[in-house]
Amino acid sequence: MTTAQLLIDELRARQQTISFCESLTAGLTCATVANVPGASDVLVGGLVTYSAQLKTSLAGVPSELIEREGVVSAAVAREMARGTRRRCNSDWAVSLTGVAGPDAQDGVPAGTVWIGLAGPRWTASSQAADLLDPANGQYALVPGAATPVRVLAGGRNDVRRLAAEAALLGALSGVREQT
Repeated sequence: MTTAQLLIDELRARQQTISFCESLTAGLTCATVANVPGASDVLVGGLVTYSAQLKTSLAGVPSELIEREGVVSAAVAREMARGTRRRCNSDWAVSLTGVAGPDAQDGVPAGTVWIGLAGPRWTASSQAADLLDPANGQYALVPGAATPVRVLAGGRNDVRRLAAEAALLGALSGVREQT
């Protein structure tokens, strides 16, 4: 059974809904859920916010936060999820923001992905590489950082695919934890 199917089943059992806000994956995660028969029972929809401007205007992320933290950050991922949950009127919202590559963006290495999750009681964010099997990650050097950071491994489309899977796993875990 796929992660998307498990997530749908968990949401259906709780009579809850989900929405997505995606940047680097450009709707891939939402489409992965929509590919599963019965998704319409729980899937409200999603926002594709590839640009910083749409993160602000559609998902409600404060522009000051983006300027201070950068679009690829834990704080922006949380606000994307929180704003999408409100905008889509869903019980849960998942956000993805990151760098698919092949090159770094604003000093952030390719493969860096933050997943945000907003639910009925809390909002959190996680690095995508921490949500997957360690074999799907690698270490990258960040200029000025004392230690390497863990990022998703592979080329651009690998990073996008792994990010979507990490988002679904994170959402599944969050839904299961919140009883």
